[in-house]
Amino acid sequence: MFGRHKDEGPPANTFMMRQSMFSIGDDYWIENSAGQRAYKVDGKALRIRKTLVIEDVAGQEVATVKEKLVSVRDVMTIERGGQPFATVKKALFTPLRERFEVECTNGVKYDVKGKITDHQYEFERDGNQVANVSKKWFRVRDSYGVEIGPDEDVPLVLAATVAIDQMTHEVG
Repeated sequence: MFGRHKDEGPPANTFMMRQSMFSIGDDYWIENSAGQRAYKVDGKALRIRKTLVIEDVAGQEVATVKEKLVSVRDVMTIERGGQPFATVKKALFTPLRERFEVECTNGVKYDVKGKITDHQYEFERDGNQVANVSKKWFRVRDSYGVEIGPDEDVPLVLAATVAIDQMTHEVG
């Protein structure tokens, strides 16, 4: 994303995600590029709708991803502190490429496009690439990387990535 060659390893602000994540009720860790645990994704079981809580290593909730129950198209919400913070939805018409939109309550919007189901896509804000999702940095089976720009909201981008993965790879 930021001028590297494809043979280089993962950059510093990259996180390793699990492909086709997990069933609701399962937990897993998002690791940083050094292989250290950075965020925990807790799939809350026994809920009417899909609910995933993302916590930092200290166990503090940084985001909650929830499936919207009644919707014309796939929509998940991201909450912070129990309040709606962003909406992740699949674009209605996407010729040639898969597209999602992330709209924050503060007016910030991300356009997510690329080969979503192949975990090869990018986040753009105001026409500028601010995050990149790719399978090329990690050799670990069933994993992919999320590289996030230096001034971006890391928990938001990771939560949106979790939501997009849930919407495109239906499990549990």
